[in-house]
Amino acid sequence: MAVPGALAPYLGPACMIAGAALAAGALVWIARFGEKSRPDREAALGASALTALWCVFGAALGADAPTSELIATARNLAFIAVIFRLFSVDGRDESLRPIRPVILALVLVELMQPVILGLELRVNAPRQLEAVIFEVSAILAMLVAIGALMLLHNLYAGAASASRPVLRWSGIALAGIFGYDLNLHTIAYLGGESPGVLVALRGLFAGAMVGLLAIGANARGASLQLRPSRAVTFQTLSLLVIGSYLLVMVLVTRSIALIGGGGDVARTGQVAFLVLAIVAAVVWLPSERVRSWIRVMAAKHLFQHRYDYRAEWLRFTRTIGRGSGAAASFHERAVKAIADITDSSAGLLLVPDEEARLELTARWNWPTIEVPAVAGEYTLSGLLEQHHHILDLDEVRAGTDYHGEVAQVPTWLREAEDAWALVPLIHFERLVGAIILARPRIERRLDWEDFDLLRVAGQQLASYLAEQAGQQALMDASRFDEFNRRMAFVMHDIKNLASQMSLLAANAEKHADNPAFRADMLVTLRKSSEKLTALLDRLGRYGSGQVQELATVDLAQLARDVARRFDGVHAVALTRNESVAVVGDREALEQALVHLVQNAVDASDGKAAVHIDVTRDGVTGRIDVVDAGHGMSPEFVRHSLFKPFVSSKQGGFGIGAFEAREMIRAMGGRLTVESREGIGSRFSINLPLSEATRLDGTAGDIVSARDNEVA
Repeated sequence: MAVPGALAPYLGPACMIAGAALAAGALVWIARFGEKSRPDREAALGASALTALWCVFGAALGADAPTSELIATARNLAFIAVIFRLFSVDGRDESLRPIRPVILALVLVELMQPVILGLELRVNAPRQLEAVIFEVSAILAMLVAIGALMLLHNLYAGAASASRPVLRWSGIALAGIFGYDLNLHTIAYLGGESPGVLVALRGLFAGAMVGLLAIGANARGASLQLRPSRAVTFQTLSLLVIGSYLLVMVLVTRSIALIGGGGDVARTGQVAFLVLAIVAAVVWLPSERVRSWIRVMAAKHLFQHRYDYRAEWLRFTRTIGRGSGAAASFHERAVKAIADITDSSAGLLLVPDEEARLELTARWNWPTIEVPAVAGEYTLSGLLEQHHHILDLDEVRAGTDYHGEVAQVPTWLREAEDAWALVPLIHFERLVGAIILARPRIERRLDWEDFDLLRVAGQQLASYLAEQAGQQALMDASRFDEFNRRMAFVMHDIKNLASQMSLLAANAEKHADNPAFRADMLVTLRKSSEKLTALLDRLGRYGSGQVQELATVDLAQLARDVARRFDGVHAVALTRNESVAVVGDREALEQALVHLVQNAVDASDGKAAVHIDVTRDGVTGRIDVVDAGHGMSPEFVRHSLFKPFVSSKQGGFGIGAFEAREMIRAMGGRLTVESREGIGSRFSINLPLSEATRLDGTAGDIVSARDNEVA
């Protein structure tokens, strides 16, 4: 490696002068401010002085001058003495016995350099012998550097925790000096000549490292800690990986050239290796898995804590507030915010329904996992709410019990091998949701830091979810109030119209002269009056969920009547129509069923029939409305289907589904739905059997509860 021609005469001397200034400053600093009780004080003073002297002679005579090389040997011996004295910093003088032979070997190897230098000066050797002497000198320098680095590694790895702050800066300085020498002499040995740039910069680098040695010699400086940000650390490690990769490429291609002797075979081998190496780099280096591995290794070995809590909290807040994409919903952003903490690749959000059963609300980057309509029973929700445990699903599969929670983990979640952790979202001791995280790109076990951070982030996210639900409830209440005010005006106008038409009918009976005309007018007016009165009565109950009178209703007969209403409009088929007697309000139940069938017809194409299925289900009667239409997403079912004023139909009020559910609830029943996009939907109405209500008196309780609600 050659120095550019214009800089060659100036770069080396300039760097040596700068290195001499730095080393001289370090010498003064150690002498005046260095801790006098340190065992390496004298050795550090000698190393600083010799480094400054070496830089001065290197600037004046050149780095390869005999005098400069002799001083360089003395400098290296002083650095070895510093290493030896550092071993006694934490009171390990008794354990120095195994170190002394290594130190002695390094000193002897370093003392071989003046011998090699003397042979080079005394003997007028041929060119081949000069090359041998150069290679031997490089090998000896490499051996000294490797031995010193091994000693430094053992020094820091075996030091007590209290001694490491004392050793930190001195160890960095010595490791930098010998690491630089190792690279310089390795490249010189492989290339057959000294690399010009590295030789020129050697003095400046050595002076800077001696400056770090001076920082470590001071008690206050020894307490300083280098704490680079994680982003800088990750980027630096990435650059080191790329640099190591390029160095390996250079060494391998150089070796192929040396082995092949420079012929066509060697050049072909070099080209082939370069092509393969470039392809491997294109595939491997940009990989997200490689970057994740670098982050995990850096967090594990370079930092006291796995997480940079400030950065994690800022990212969490940014994801929740602004979102990860224009199309991402709030619940998808919530999943991503938690998944980003553990570097998980996907996640699910489960939210409890009115019966505390967990249902899928949102998924992020996880389209393949199959989640049933009831993702978790109420018992799991209760245990999560009671104990606040984050479940390690690998431990769940291994049988580790969390206060009985393992037995309540659903089978589909146990069988999903990609599922990694379940994080409960607790707000004021109430479970508002649970997030299931997929495995991170680099497999690892959950530890205490994961649990602590996920628990705190889960509580924060739970407050966001609760706030969002509260705002939605307030908006619904406000819109209901507005709707009721409008309906009051409509009802008033219709009532006036009905009164006017009734009066007109009464006057017509008295004053009409033509009997035929009078008869037709009376019939028309009477029917109109009856229709308006019925409409007024219906509007009075609209949206209230009230029922008129509970009685025995045959679900099979009701299903047949509803199916007959759609004759000629759409195919509605009864799959099972066994007689099932339940307790309910025939008129309200028919109204709810007609609405469900009409929705199924609207969701189906012209050829796909809608099926009505009537059967017994334990102590309840059940009637299902099944279609093969376009289906609904879990998010729509959860947040829009039973929400008033939200409709997927053009011009729809969005009250029908809500009213149907409320009317069925008023009868003591339950309306549930299962839907899959692209497959279809199933609406199920469950009502208590009349036989069961006669046995336990449930019908009376239902009527009493309804009357109390009305009151």
